[in-house]
Amino acid sequence: MALTATMTTMIKMLESLPEQIQERVSEHLREYIKDIRDEAEWKESFSRTQNKLVAAARKAKKEIVEGKAMPMDIKKL
Repeated sequence: MALTATMTTMIKMLESLPEQIQERVSEHLREYIKDIRDEAEWKESFSRTQNKLVAAARKAKKEIVEGKAMPMDIKKL
């Protein structure tokens, strides 16, 4: 993978810092990238199931209107 101009600039900025700070920045970047990947996975997961969720919500709404739904009893959970 080729480095973009932005990545090259970031590397040069990191290289200008003391090693201890470079390590801290690197750790923050690892965590940030992990969070971005996790978020992308969640978005993908929700996009795959969105139609099913909408259908379930419509069914629940219809059952409420038809009087087929009952309030949830938290004690029975």
